[in-house]
Formats: sequence, C-alpha cells, structure tokens
Amino acid sequence: MFANRHARSFIDPQVLSRLAGVPFLSRRPMQGNVSGRHASPHRGSSVEFAEYRKYVAGDDLRRLDWRVYGRSDRFFVKEFEADTNLRCCFILDTSGSMGFGSTGITKIEYARKLAGALGYLAMQQGDAVGISCVAKGVVRSLPPTRNPGHLRTIFDILEQATPQGETQLATVLHELAETIRQRALIVILSDLFVEPELLRGCFQHLHFRKHDVAVFHLLDPQELNFNFRRPMRFLDMEGGPSIFAEPSDIAERYHKALEIYRAALRQVVLESAVDFHQVSLDEDYEQVLARFLVGRTRGRG
Repeated sequence: MFANRHARSFIDPQVLSRLAGVPFLSRRPMQGNVSGRHASPHRGSSVEFAEYRKYVAGDDLRRLDWRVYGRSDRFFVKEFEADTNLRCCFILDTSGSMGFGSTGITKIEYARKLAGALGYLAMQQGDAVGISCVAKGVVRSLPPTRNPGHLRTIFDILEQATPQGETQLATVLHELAETIRQRALIVILSDLFVEPELLRGCFQHLHFRKHDVAVFHLLDPQELNFNFRRPMRFLDMEGGPSIFAEPSDIAERYHKALEIYRAALRQVVLESAVDFHQVSLDEDYEQVLARFLVGRTRGRG
C-alpha cells in the first residue's frame, strides 16, 4: 500500500479500504492538467451533458445535434462537462494548543488521522496532494504533486509535526491564499483559536481565489463541556500566563463565551460557503470522514 512499507500510527489500512468506495470530490470546478473525477470550468468530453450552443464555423461536425436541426432548421452543438483532477492542499495547525487532549488523543494526533486518510484517498484518485504546517507562520510546506512517492513525504511531515508556538492562523491563511495560485481544495485542520471576524476575511479571500474550502474544527470534550470538579491551574499552551481558578465560579461565563464564539463562527462559515465540520476528539474519525465524503458527493457543484 505504501512505498516504504513503514507503519504509520495514524494510518489504518482497514479504515482506508472501507472509505475507498466513496469518492473524494470537490464542490467547485477545478483546473487540473489531466482527466479526473472533478468538474472543470471548461467544456470538454465526458458523459454528462452541459448545454447547447450555436454552431460556429470550425466546430467539430461530429458534435452537431441533427435532431435539433431537424426540428429548428438551425445548427446547434452539444457541449459536455469536462472532468479533471484537483490540487488538494492540507493546512495543518501546529500551534501549541494543538497538543491538548484529554481523551487519550491530542488534537494534532487526530488531525494526522484525518489528513493522512484524505491524502491517501486523493492520491489514489490521481489528484495532487500538498501540505502546509502553520503556527506563527508557515513552519513547513510541500506543494501539491501527483507523484505517488510524494505521499511518503506527506506522511513524514505529518509524523514529524510538533505542536508549539503561537497561533497566527489568520495571517497565514491570507498568505497561502495568494501563494496557492491555481484553484485548489483547501482542507484546514485546526482548533481555530482565532476571532471569527478575522476568519471571515480569510475565508472570503480563499473564496475570491476560487478555492474550495473545507474546515475541520477540532475541539476536546473538556473544552466543550468544561466539567472540571476542583480548583485548577489553566495553562496557556501558546505561551500566555497561567490562571488559577475555581471551575464552578467561572463555568457559566465560560459556556456563555463559548456559545457566543460558536454562534459567530457558524455565521461566518455560512456566509463564506465553507464546508465546515466541528469535531470532538471523542468521535470516531472514520465516521467523521465518511460524513465529510458523503456530504461532498451530495453537494457537488
């Protein structure tokens, strides 16, 4: 299955075999360089009819619809959807907060499982896959390539990614929106510790550049439930000061602030047409991926 036969802790061959039957599709037309499974903005040859247009001198006569000519005494040409491959770019948040996990798995370990499985499925389809690890800036980046041996390097980067440093996700997303020049499927894996209004600008920038954006918002159950029972010292994993607090005194304010943040984030992703998935680390990642893949088959185009 893999070129170097090296077992990866975040890759489960059985999960991949079960997910292989569901295509990994883009929701927006892509500009590839070979034939593939994804819609193209250009017309071409496929089995899916697109539209009729008037005949222009020089058009291939084999594409004339003679039945329409018989009914209208006018020449019309059939046009079909073109299918192409895509460029899939993973943006992996490697800031310090991605090292948190209370269920036996950290956010970055969960992100490795998602990115590893999706990267494998995309490569099996003949798509180009790349990755950027980001924190305060772009820590490491590998441009998308279709070479199957390239997948081993992607897995090496995932395996070596270490959560540390501050989050400057908004700045980095703007940078990548300009760096990734050809339209692509952008998959962001992060806990999104960024103000929703800053993310709005990022998503709109990516949308303006014709990218199809998918976001996996990774949260730990403790962050969602805040069910601490005794006085705790809360550490900022990105270098800020620690806070000693009695959970029962701040739980109500915490839940209110969390709900305001989640409501604002939901509004941002809806207005920005982002394929958004909030994921709790106690969820089975195979079910998360299956829901993601099936949703994209329904939402194609």
